[in-house]
Amino acid sequence: MGEWIVSLAGTDDGRRLALILAIVAAVLHAAVSAMQKGRFGPWKTRAAIDICYGVMAAPFALLVVPWPEPHLWSILAIAWVVHATYKLLQGSAFSIGALTVVYPVVRGIGPLVTVLAAGFVFGETFTAIQWAGVLTLTSGIFGLAAFNMYRNRYQRGKLIQALLLAVLTGVAVAGYTTIDAYGVRATENPFTFLAWLFFIDGLISVPALVAARNGLPRRRTVLRLLPHGCIGGIIAVISFGSIMLATRLDQVGQAAVLRETSTVFAAIIGWLILKETLGPLRAVLIALIAAGAVIVEMGG
Repeated sequence: MGEWIVSLAGTDDGRRLALILAIVAAVLHAAVSAMQKGRFGPWKTRAAIDICYGVMAAPFALLVVPWPEPHLWSILAIAWVVHATYKLLQGSAFSIGALTVVYPVVRGIGPLVTVLAAGFVFGETFTAIQWAGVLTLTSGIFGLAAFNMYRNRYQRGKLIQALLLAVLTGVAVAGYTTIDAYGVRATENPFTFLAWLFFIDGLISVPALVAARNGLPRRRTVLRLLPHGCIGGIIAVISFGSIMLATRLDQVGQAAVLRETSTVFAAIIGWLILKETLGPLRAVLIALIAAGAVIVEMGG
Protein backbone atom coordinates (compact mmCIF):
# COMPACT_ATOMS: atom_id res chain seq x y z
CA MET A 1 0.00 0.00 0.00
CA GLY A 2 2.79 2.42 0.92
CA GLU A 3 4.61 1.81 -2.37
CA TRP A 4 1.37 2.37 -4.31
CA ILE A 5 0.76 5.70 -2.55
CA VAL A 6 4.32 6.84 -3.27
CA SER A 7 4.00 5.81 -6.94
CA LEU A 8 0.92 8.05 -7.37
CA ALA A 9 2.61 11.20 -6.00
CA GLY A 10 2.70 13.98 -8.59
CA THR A 11 0.38 12.18 -11.06
CA ASP A 12 -3.14 13.10 -12.15
CA ASP A 13 -4.50 10.02 -10.38
CA GLY A 14 -2.63 11.07 -7.26
CA ARG A 15 -4.15 14.56 -7.38
CA ARG A 16 -7.65 13.13 -7.74
CA LEU A 17 -7.07 10.74 -4.85
CA ALA A 18 -5.66 13.61 -2.75
CA LEU A 19 -8.86 15.60 -3.37
CA ILE A 20 -11.02 12.69 -2.22
CA LEU A 21 -8.86 12.10 0.85
CA ALA A 22 -8.95 15.79 1.83
CA ILE A 23 -12.75 15.90 1.63
CA VAL A 24 -13.04 12.67 3.64
CA ALA A 25 -10.73 14.21 6.26
CA ALA A 26 -12.90 17.36 6.37
CA VAL A 27 -16.13 15.42 7.01
CA LEU A 28 -14.60 13.23 9.71
CA HIS A 29 -12.73 16.11 11.37
CA ALA A 30 -16.02 17.96 11.84
CA ALA A 31 -17.48 14.84 13.46
CA VAL A 32 -14.55 14.43 15.89
CA SER A 33 -14.66 18.10 16.90
CA ALA A 34 -18.40 17.86 17.59
CA MET A 35 -17.73 14.77 19.75
CA GLN A 36 -15.04 16.60 21.73
CA LYS A 37 -17.47 19.37 22.62
CA GLY A 38 -20.06 16.80 23.71
CA ARG A 39 -21.48 15.82 27.10
CA PHE A 40 -18.26 14.41 28.60
CA GLY A 41 -16.32 17.65 28.10
CA PRO A 42 -13.32 18.35 25.86
CA TRP A 43 -10.60 17.00 28.15
CA LYS A 44 -12.02 13.59 28.97
CA THR A 45 -13.33 13.01 25.44
CA ARG A 46 -10.00 13.97 23.87
CA ALA A 47 -8.18 11.67 26.28
CA ALA A 48 -10.50 8.74 25.53
CA ILE A 49 -10.12 9.21 21.78
CA ASP A 50 -6.33 9.48 21.94
CA ILE A 51 -5.82 6.51 24.24
CA CYS A 52 -8.04 4.37 22.02
CA TYR A 53 -6.24 5.24 18.81
CA GLY A 54 -2.88 4.86 20.54
CA VAL A 55 -3.81 1.32 21.53
CA MET A 56 -5.12 0.58 18.03
CA ALA A 57 -1.93 1.90 16.42
CA ALA A 58 0.44 -0.03 18.71
CA PRO A 59 0.37 -3.42 16.90
CA PHE A 60 0.71 -1.74 13.50
CA ALA A 61 3.67 0.36 14.68
CA LEU A 62 5.44 -2.51 16.43
CA LEU A 63 4.62 -5.45 14.17
CA VAL A 64 3.30 -4.43 10.76
CA VAL A 65 4.99 -1.36 9.24
CA PRO A 66 8.78 -1.00 8.85
CA TRP A 67 10.48 0.62 11.83
CA PRO A 68 11.30 4.34 11.53
CA GLU A 69 14.61 5.27 9.96
CA PRO A 70 17.08 6.92 12.41
CA HIS A 71 16.39 10.45 11.14
CA LEU A 72 12.63 9.99 11.59
CA TRP A 73 12.78 9.82 15.39
CA SER A 74 13.61 13.51 15.76
CA ILE A 75 10.73 14.45 13.45
CA LEU A 76 8.35 12.27 15.49
CA ALA A 77 9.55 13.94 18.70
CA ILE A 78 8.89 17.43 17.32
CA ALA A 79 5.49 16.32 16.00
CA TRP A 80 4.65 14.91 19.44
CA VAL A 81 5.34 18.27 21.11
CA VAL A 82 3.34 20.24 18.53
CA HIS A 83 0.38 17.87 18.77
CA ALA A 84 0.44 18.13 22.57
CA THR A 85 0.43 21.92 22.36
CA TYR A 86 -2.45 21.86 19.86
CA LYS A 87 -4.58 19.60 22.03
CA LEU A 88 -4.00 21.59 25.20
CA LEU A 89 -4.88 24.83 23.39
CA GLN A 90 -7.97 23.37 21.74
CA GLY A 91 -9.18 21.76 24.97
CA SER A 92 -8.82 25.10 26.76
CA ALA A 93 -10.63 26.95 23.98
CA PHE A 94 -13.52 24.46 23.94
CA SER A 95 -13.76 24.69 27.73
CA ILE A 96 -14.33 28.44 27.55
CA GLY A 97 -16.06 29.20 24.25
CA ALA A 98 -18.88 27.74 22.18
CA LEU A 99 -17.99 25.29 19.41
CA THR A 100 -19.68 27.53 16.81
CA VAL A 101 -17.34 30.40 17.77
CA VAL A 102 -14.07 28.59 18.41
CA TYR A 103 -14.13 26.05 15.57
CA PRO A 104 -14.45 28.48 12.61
CA VAL A 105 -11.63 30.70 13.94
CA VAL A 106 -9.30 27.72 14.34
CA ARG A 107 -10.11 26.45 10.86
CA GLY A 108 -9.76 29.92 9.35
CA ILE A 109 -6.30 30.60 10.78
CA GLY A 110 -4.98 27.12 9.97
CA PRO A 111 -4.98 27.17 6.14
CA LEU A 112 -3.59 30.69 5.86
CA VAL A 113 -0.55 29.88 8.00
CA THR A 114 -0.15 26.42 6.44
CA VAL A 115 -0.02 27.78 2.88
CA LEU A 116 2.70 30.24 3.92
CA ALA A 117 4.62 27.57 5.85
CA ALA A 118 4.37 25.10 2.95
CA GLY A 119 5.83 27.74 0.64
CA PHE A 120 8.79 28.15 2.96
CA VAL A 121 9.37 24.46 3.81
CA PHE A 122 8.40 22.71 0.56
CA GLY A 123 8.81 25.54 -1.96
CA GLU A 124 5.14 25.33 -2.94
CA THR A 125 3.52 28.20 -4.81
CA PHE A 126 -0.12 29.14 -5.30
CA THR A 127 -1.48 30.79 -8.43
CA ALA A 128 -3.36 34.10 -8.22
CA ILE A 129 -6.61 32.19 -8.73
CA GLN A 130 -5.79 29.83 -5.86
CA TRP A 131 -4.99 32.76 -3.55
CA ALA A 132 -8.35 34.22 -4.48
CA GLY A 133 -9.89 30.91 -3.47
CA VAL A 134 -8.02 30.90 -0.16
CA LEU A 135 -9.24 34.42 0.62
CA THR A 136 -12.79 33.48 -0.40
CA LEU A 137 -12.78 30.42 1.84
CA THR A 138 -11.26 32.16 4.85
CA SER A 139 -13.60 35.14 4.42
CA GLY A 140 -16.53 32.75 4.67
CA ILE A 141 -15.06 31.04 7.73
CA PHE A 142 -14.31 34.29 9.55
CA GLY A 143 -17.72 35.64 8.55
CA LEU A 144 -19.29 32.57 10.13
CA ALA A 145 -17.19 33.12 13.25
CA ALA A 146 -18.25 36.80 13.43
CA PHE A 147 -21.91 35.83 13.08
CA ASN A 148 -21.61 33.30 15.89
CA MET A 149 -19.67 35.79 18.01
CA TYR A 150 -22.49 38.30 17.67
CA ARG A 151 -24.97 35.72 18.85
CA ASN A 152 -22.77 35.06 21.91
CA ARG A 153 -21.91 38.73 22.56
CA TYR A 154 -23.39 38.65 26.07
CA GLN A 155 -20.47 36.50 27.26
CA ARG A 156 -17.85 39.00 26.11
CA GLY A 157 -15.22 38.25 28.79
CA LYS A 158 -15.06 34.55 28.00
CA LEU A 159 -15.41 35.29 24.31
CA ILE A 160 -12.14 37.25 24.15
CA GLN A 161 -10.25 34.47 25.96
CA ALA A 162 -11.77 31.82 23.72
CA LEU A 163 -10.87 33.76 20.57
CA LEU A 164 -7.26 34.23 21.66
CA LEU A 165 -6.95 30.50 22.35
CA ALA A 166 -8.66 29.75 19.03
CA VAL A 167 -6.10 31.86 17.13
CA LEU A 168 -3.21 30.11 18.89
CA THR A 169 -4.85 26.75 18.18
CA GLY A 170 -5.08 27.66 14.49
CA VAL A 171 -1.36 28.41 14.41
CA ALA A 172 -0.71 25.06 16.09
CA VAL A 173 -2.86 23.35 13.42
CA ALA A 174 -0.66 24.87 10.74
CA GLY A 175 2.41 23.75 12.68
CA TYR A 176 1.44 20.11 12.98
CA THR A 177 0.13 19.98 9.40
CA THR A 178 3.48 21.19 8.05
CA ILE A 179 5.64 19.05 10.33
CA ASP A 180 3.56 15.92 9.78
CA ALA A 181 3.61 16.45 6.00
CA TYR A 182 7.40 16.70 6.25
CA GLY A 183 7.48 13.47 8.26
CA VAL A 184 5.29 11.59 5.80
CA ARG A 185 7.64 12.62 2.99
CA ALA A 186 10.81 11.88 4.97
CA THR A 187 10.23 8.12 5.19
CA GLU A 188 10.15 5.46 2.50
CA ASN A 189 6.80 4.11 3.73
CA PRO A 190 4.34 6.86 4.74
CA PHE A 191 2.43 4.41 6.94
CA THR A 192 5.50 4.06 9.16
CA PHE A 193 5.25 7.71 10.18
CA LEU A 194 1.46 7.55 10.58
CA ALA A 195 1.44 4.40 12.71
CA TRP A 196 4.21 5.59 15.01
CA LEU A 197 2.76 9.08 15.35
CA PHE A 198 -0.62 7.66 16.41
CA PHE A 199 1.13 5.28 18.79
CA ILE A 200 3.19 7.89 20.64
CA ASP A 201 0.52 10.60 20.29
CA GLY A 202 -1.87 8.50 22.37
CA LEU A 203 0.48 8.99 25.34
CA ILE A 204 -0.30 12.72 25.35
CA SER A 205 -3.75 11.98 26.74
CA VAL A 206 -2.50 10.87 30.15
CA PRO A 207 -1.05 14.25 31.26
CA ALA A 208 -3.90 16.05 29.51
CA LEU A 209 -6.43 14.04 31.49
CA VAL A 210 -4.63 14.64 34.78
CA ALA A 211 -4.57 18.36 33.99
CA ALA A 212 -8.34 18.42 33.49
CA ARG A 213 -10.19 20.48 36.07
CA ASN A 214 -12.28 17.61 37.32
CA GLY A 215 -9.31 15.26 37.73
CA LEU A 216 -9.44 11.58 36.86
CA PRO A 217 -12.89 10.26 35.89
CA ARG A 218 -14.75 7.71 38.00
CA ARG A 219 -15.02 4.10 36.92
CA ARG A 220 -18.61 4.59 35.74
CA THR A 221 -17.53 7.52 33.57
CA VAL A 222 -14.65 5.52 32.11
CA LEU A 223 -17.02 2.72 31.08
CA ARG A 224 -19.33 5.24 29.41
CA LEU A 225 -16.39 6.97 27.74
CA LEU A 226 -14.89 3.77 26.32
CA PRO A 227 -17.23 3.24 23.33
CA HIS A 228 -17.24 6.99 22.73
CA GLY A 229 -13.44 6.99 22.63
CA CYS A 230 -13.19 3.93 20.40
CA ILE A 231 -15.58 5.37 17.81
CA GLY A 232 -13.83 8.71 17.95
CA GLY A 233 -10.44 7.01 17.73
CA ILE A 234 -11.37 5.16 14.55
CA ILE A 235 -12.75 8.36 13.00
CA ALA A 236 -9.65 10.32 14.03
CA VAL A 237 -7.29 7.74 12.51
CA ILE A 238 -9.12 7.77 9.17
CA SER A 239 -9.44 11.57 9.17
CA PHE A 240 -5.83 12.36 10.04
CA GLY A 241 -4.43 9.53 7.96
CA SER A 242 -6.41 10.75 4.95
CA ILE A 243 -5.13 14.32 5.13
CA MET A 244 -1.54 13.20 5.66
CA LEU A 245 -1.67 10.89 2.64
CA ALA A 246 -3.21 13.76 0.67
CA THR A 247 -0.16 15.91 1.52
CA ARG A 248 2.10 13.13 0.24
CA LEU A 249 0.17 12.92 -3.04
CA ASP A 250 -0.29 16.63 -3.73
CA GLN A 251 0.54 20.10 -2.40
CA VAL A 252 0.47 20.45 1.38
CA GLY A 253 -1.15 23.88 1.21
CA GLN A 254 -3.87 22.77 -1.15
CA ALA A 255 -4.77 19.75 0.97
CA ALA A 256 -4.86 21.95 4.09
CA VAL A 257 -7.24 24.41 2.44
CA LEU A 258 -9.58 21.67 1.25
CA ARG A 259 -9.65 20.16 4.74
CA GLU A 260 -11.12 23.39 6.08
CA THR A 261 -14.38 22.64 4.30
CA SER A 262 -14.91 20.77 7.56
CA THR A 263 -16.60 24.00 8.70
CA VAL A 264 -19.23 23.43 6.02
CA PHE A 265 -19.81 19.85 7.11
CA ALA A 266 -19.97 20.87 10.78
CA ALA A 267 -22.78 23.30 9.94
CA ILE A 268 -24.59 20.65 7.88
CA ILE A 269 -24.27 18.13 10.72
CA GLY A 270 -25.69 20.71 13.13
CA TRP A 271 -28.59 21.44 10.79
CA LEU A 272 -29.54 17.87 9.85
CA ILE A 273 -28.73 15.95 13.04
CA LEU A 274 -28.78 18.48 15.87
CA LYS A 275 -31.71 20.41 14.35
CA GLU A 276 -29.87 23.73 14.60
CA THR A 277 -31.24 26.71 12.68
CA LEU A 278 -29.22 27.48 9.56
CA GLY A 279 -30.70 30.77 8.36
CA PRO A 280 -30.02 32.62 5.08
CA LEU A 281 -26.85 34.44 6.24
CA ARG A 282 -25.15 31.27 7.47
CA ALA A 283 -26.18 29.50 4.27
CA VAL A 284 -24.50 32.23 2.18
CA LEU A 285 -21.31 32.08 4.28
CA ILE A 286 -21.20 28.29 4.01
CA ALA A 287 -21.64 28.57 0.24
CA LEU A 288 -18.73 31.05 0.22
CA ILE A 289 -16.50 28.54 2.00
CA ALA A 290 -17.41 25.80 -0.47
CA ALA A 291 -16.85 28.15 -3.42
CA GLY A 292 -13.39 29.05 -2.09
CA ALA A 293 -12.43 25.38 -1.91
CA VAL A 294 -13.62 24.83 -5.50
CA ILE A 295 -11.60 27.84 -6.71
CA VAL A 296 -8.44 26.55 -5.01
CA GLU A 297 -8.88 23.12 -6.56
CA MET A 298 -9.73 24.37 -10.07
CA GLY A 299 -7.01 27.02 -10.07
CA GLY A 300 -4.21 24.57 -9.31
